[in-house]
Amino acid sequence: MAKALGVGGLFIRSKDPRGLAKWYETHLGINLAPTDMEMSPWQTDAGVTVFAPFAEDTDYFRSDKSFMINFRVDDIKALVGELRDKGIEVTNEQSMDGLGHFAHTEDPEGNPIELWEPTESS
Repeated sequence: MAKALGVGGLFIRSKDPRGLAKWYETHLGINLAPTDMEMSPWQTDAGVTVFAPFAEDTDYFRSDKSFMINFRVDDIKALVGELRDKGIEVTNEQSMDGLGHFAHTEDPEGNPIELWEPTESS
């Protein structure tokens, strides 16, 4: 059976596509989508990608959104501090044995984001 090899992109409807892309670049280090051969796309580090449909009544993320983006990060404590220093609210900080550290935030258009620093064994 043929299968998916990984996530090749994430496409989000936006009121301000350029501004939203710039927010992700500024705060999470995600390169803008290339528009010519001179630009470099965002290259992710190898690691776990979780695909997990949730029950429609989950309270794990906003009920008015049908998705949440989870980003693996290298230093959640530092990133959370940087986001807060820039006035970005971060909530639901928690650690899960064997999985790592988590925190939630939102982009400027209210899309839920989960930050995840996996344990080394994840």
